[in-house]
Amino acid sequence: MSPKINPSKLNPLQLRTLTLLQAIAQIPGAANPTPEGDTAITQFPHAHGDHFHLGDAMVNASDATGLENENVWNALNRKGLIKAVWPDQIALTPAGIGYDTGIADQILHKGGHH
Repeated sequence: MSPKINPSKLNPLQLRTLTLLQAIAQIPGAANPTPEGDTAITQFPHAHGDHFHLGDAMVNASDATGLENENVWNALNRKGLIKAVWPDQIALTPAGIGYDTGIADQILHKGGHH
C-alpha cells in the first residue's frame, strides 16, 4: 500500500508554506541544523514585484502568504512539522523535512527568470 497523501490533513495554505520552508532549508546559508536535530530557517527570501527566488526556482508571492501568517505557523507547530516561536524563530522538524506535500512542482517554478 502506498503512503497516504497529506496524512496530517494540511490545508492548501499550510501545504504551500511547508513546501516553501522545505525549499528554503535546502538553500546554502538559509538554514542551520539545531542541536535537537531540527533545521532552523535563518533567512527568508525577499520578494521583488510579484515573485521571489528560492535557489534555482521562482515562486509567486501569492503562494508565500503563509510564511508571514501566525495561524499557519501555529497549525504546522501543532502537527509536529515545525517548531516555532512567532515571529522570531522557525525550524523544520525531521517530520517536516520529510513530509511529501506533493505540490513542489506546482509552486516552485524552475527555469528562466520571469
